[in-house]
Amino acid sequence: MAKRSLTSTALRSLLGGFALGGAALLAVGQSGAQALGAHNSDAPVSYAADRIELQDKQNRVVLSGNVDISQGGLRMQAGRTTVAFTDQGSLKIQRIDATGGVSVVRGSESAKGDVAIYDFNRRIITLAGNVALRRGGDTLNGGRLVIDLNSGISSVDGRGGAVSGASTTGGRVTGTFAVPKGGN
Repeated sequence: MAKRSLTSTALRSLLGGFALGGAALLAVGQSGAQALGAHNSDAPVSYAADRIELQDKQNRVVLSGNVDISQGGLRMQAGRTTVAFTDQGSLKIQRIDATGGVSVVRGSESAKGDVAIYDFNRRIITLAGNVALRRGGDTLNGGRLVIDLNSGISSVDGRGGAVSGASTTGGRVTGTFAVPKGGN
């Protein structure tokens, strides 16, 4: 019973942090054109949504409706997310699953897809289905984007692959690179 009470108290505190984090989301904005790979995945995570449901026994939080999540200058928006966590003395986020038109933005870089998974343990963000990556005037489109926050390497392939229910771009990666205007 004491563990259940401690868990409930911790989750209520976490939920209070979610509500307070909403105002901080507006301040994330454009923080310069830094690579997604330079992201600090140990930074605190702030959440805002139309509805938040705590599922104590399953160790997860379901956020739905205009979900807005930020962490250290990285912003993820989606229609719905499920946040899985562990509760072994303190709460630790393990993974975020997002669906419903997912957008991930940092500085001048943005990535969009049908679904996304942010694996906090591996420090990898995967977007799948109708993936579009934008950096300044450059574009890249494909079926799946994998962003490795440890190495700073991002890869795009034409297959939707690792995330079920994701559509593909016909197996091809397409894009454009901006060319400087003028003579030199």
